[in-house]
Amino acid sequence: MKIHRRYEGREQEWNQFLDGCPSANFYQRVEWLRINRDALGHDVFGLVAEDAGAIVGVFPLVRVRSRLFGDILSSMPFVNFGGPAASSQAVEAELVAAARELADELGCDYLEVRADRPMSDWPTSTHKVSMTVPLMEDPDELFESYSRKHRKNVRRSYKNDIRVESGGIEWLDTFIGLMEVGWRALGTPLYHRSYFEAVVRAFPDDVRIFVGFSGDTPIATAFNGGFRGTLEGMWAAFDPDALALQPNYVLYWEMIAWACRSGYQSFHLGRSTVDSGAQDFKAKWGAEPKQLYWSYHLRSGSEMPSLNPDNPRYQLAIRTWQKLPLPLLRVLGPRVARLIP
Repeated sequence: MKIHRRYEGREQEWNQFLDGCPSANFYQRVEWLRINRDALGHDVFGLVAEDAGAIVGVFPLVRVRSRLFGDILSSMPFVNFGGPAASSQAVEAELVAAARELADELGCDYLEVRADRPMSDWPTSTHKVSMTVPLMEDPDELFESYSRKHRKNVRRSYKNDIRVESGGIEWLDTFIGLMEVGWRALGTPLYHRSYFEAVVRAFPDDVRIFVGFSGDTPIATAFNGGFRGTLEGMWAAFDPDALALQPNYVLYWEMIAWACRSGYQSFHLGRSTVDSGAQDFKAKWGAEPKQLYWSYHLRSGSEMPSLNPDNPRYQLAIRTWQKLPLPLLRVLGPRVARLIP
């Protein structure tokens, strides 16, 4: 078996391997390397394990460098997780070793692997879980499986004149407008429009944007991607001024019902911080938590990083960001967001 560092020219083989690999996920698709390179300006590396001329494993990696946050080799940044996909544990071990060697050669501060299993015996953070809803063919049957209180909350939200539309790139500007407002309230920088457009264009048949309306006013949104029977919840936001209308109850139910009718077997609502309000809300939909592992190959003597909004050292920056005007955030946000993996 050989490990190659060049994936160019083998993109179709890469994705064909993922189609048949039980452990593969949406964020390992080769298109993400191009998106991170072209839309965000990062160096990307696609490790390919080959045996007798056939691909037996892949490992997408993105290098994110900045003075603020350091020099990071990550799989995968900016999305829910990533990691290697391999035909066996032995192949995975070879890919992980090759990624470690690459990080050392590049002089990175650390290699970060976000996966649903720990990598080797590296230091590992377990502060995130994946929340996934098992779906049914009949959405009405699934709705009746929810608690009486939860069903009541959904119906109450519908009475607030909430409706949901969905589609593709035609909803991109509406989605971004709501993301700007919603993420400012969280104190989170937002990526440039070109990044989201690149994702839509890379996966035209697999992504779907949902928008919730109060009358004719958009107040909530979500951006999802499909892969092998699983719908991936990638980004979402709502207008804080519409909080009293509880639009997420209608938005989430409409997305779940659409996924059932579209033949998906599960809906991954995205990762959540352990014991957070977001985890509690997703659990109401029958979402089951699965532990995620952020594993790190560190330089000698380095401490495990904590680049997340729960870190107290970032609270001042978050509060400042929440107070900045949107026109300024549209300029500053993309410059900062692309550097926070």
